[in-house]
Amino acid sequence: MSQFNNPRMAPGLDANSLLSLEFPQSLAVYDKYADAQRTVDYLSDKEFPVQNCMIVGTDLKQIERITGRLTTGKVALGGVISGLWMGLFIGLIFSMFTKGESFQIIGTTMLMGAAFGLIFALVGYAMTRGRRDFSSIQQVVATKYEVLVEHKHAGQARTLLADLPGALPNPFA
Repeated sequence: MSQFNNPRMAPGLDANSLLSLEFPQSLAVYDKYADAQRTVDYLSDKEFPVQNCMIVGTDLKQIERITGRLTTGKVALGGVISGLWMGLFIGLIFSMFTKGESFQIIGTTMLMGAAFGLIFALVGYAMTRGRRDFSSIQQVVATKYEVLVEHKHAGQARTLLADLPGALPNPFA
C-alpha cells in the first residue's frame, strides 16, 4: 500500500521500508486475494500488529480479454467521440479567457476535435494493416497470494490464524 492510499502512515517512512519486512516468513498461501485479505483482517480484529504483515501476489500472468471485432466504422466512431471530448475540453478552456461567444468557441473546437479524432483514428487503424482487428482489455494478475509476516511475530500470527473459521492447516507451522 502506498503512502497515498494510507493517510495514517507514520511520517518518515519511505516506500522501501513500507514494502519490505525484516526476515519475512510465510504465514499462508491462497488462490484468491480476498482470502489473503480476510486473513490479515482477522489478525487485525485480534489486535495483532498487522503492520508486520504483507500480502504478496506471485506467479503473475497476463490476461487479455477480447471485447469485440474492430471495423472501420467502430474505429471512426471512437475517433469522433474521443475528438469531441477533447474539443469540448479545449473549448471550455478557451471560453474562460474570452468575452462572449462561448458557445461558438465550444462548438467550433468540438467540431475541429471530432475531425482530427476521426482522421487520427482512421490513419492509426489503417497503419495496422489488419494485424489487430479486435479490441481487448489486458490485466496482469497473480495466481497465488502469500501472506508474509515479520519473523518476530510469526508464532503469534500462526496461533491466532489456527482459530480462524475455515482456516486451512498451515504447512509452515
